[in-house]
Amino acid sequence: MSTQADASQADAFAHALAGAGGGAMSMALTYPLVAVTTKMQTLGSDETPETVEKQGLVATIKDVYKKHGVVGFFAGLESAVIGMAFSSFVYYYCYEASSRCIMKYTGKQRLNTAESMLVGTIAGSVNAAATNPLWVANTRMTVDKTERNTLRTILDIAHKDGPATLFNGLKPALVLVINPIIQYTVFEQLKNTILEKSHSRTLSPSWAFLSGALGKLIATGSTYPYVTMKARMHLKGKQKAHSDKPTAPTSLVSLMMETVKKNGVSELYRGIGLKLVQSVLTAAFLFFFKEGLVLWSIKALKTLSQLNRRRRLLNKV
Repeated sequence: MSTQADASQADAFAHALAGAGGGAMSMALTYPLVAVTTKMQTLGSDETPETVEKQGLVATIKDVYKKHGVVGFFAGLESAVIGMAFSSFVYYYCYEASSRCIMKYTGKQRLNTAESMLVGTIAGSVNAAATNPLWVANTRMTVDKTERNTLRTILDIAHKDGPATLFNGLKPALVLVINPIIQYTVFEQLKNTILEKSHSRTLSPSWAFLSGALGKLIATGSTYPYVTMKARMHLKGKQKAHSDKPTAPTSLVSLMMETVKKNGVSELYRGIGLKLVQSVLTAAFLFFFKEGLVLWSIKALKTLSQLNRRRRLLNKV
């Protein structure tokens, strides 16, 4: 069997395993950009307009370095890598499993645009609900530069602010399911076009990199205000517990309106330039590594299966 055939016939678990590895590596490579972007997105959540206006990209970078040194750009790296790996695993597994069900039902080899959007909605919704606590912990760890690990941070949030706090930002996260829907729909349609033109069954890592970058550029550019609001909602429980100020808005719409009233519409796009660079690079590397790791995942799963069969035979003997 050819290498291309092996890659094209990879099951949902192999794709999920490759996605987890690709997600972890892409996040590790681009994390300093993630850390600075998160700082900028959450900066205006409780400051005065005057303070916010003075804190741009360069000022934020200098502030992080002054307070924490180089390690400040890697605050929350552990939770981000774990979150990205788990998120990618869940998303790819649901995406591939749903895709196979639809293709089996319709008898087609590839998804059309509407089917890609349906599959993306299913996978994105499951992923958002399953991984939200990890991203709440990551936002806290990035902003506070805590030395606690991911599990300890999650347990502390649940103990101090209540378990429901771990799902702060879930509503905007569900709204943001449109982000991966746009991203993966663009990617799938570009992939189909490239495969048809090249008469190939497998997308090369280099084409995956470019297609993933374009898909993420379109998706992030169109949904950025929700990305900012989600990051700020991750800090809600913390701000309530450590502030004597009036309770902050609790819904996505009210938080967005309060933000615009306080600092203007431009506040919804704080850090968008850096976020676009970070998101595009992270997505591009994720697709690059993921496509390259599919064959490795297939081989690893086959090896594990063979070892398991041998163990069973030895036990019988």
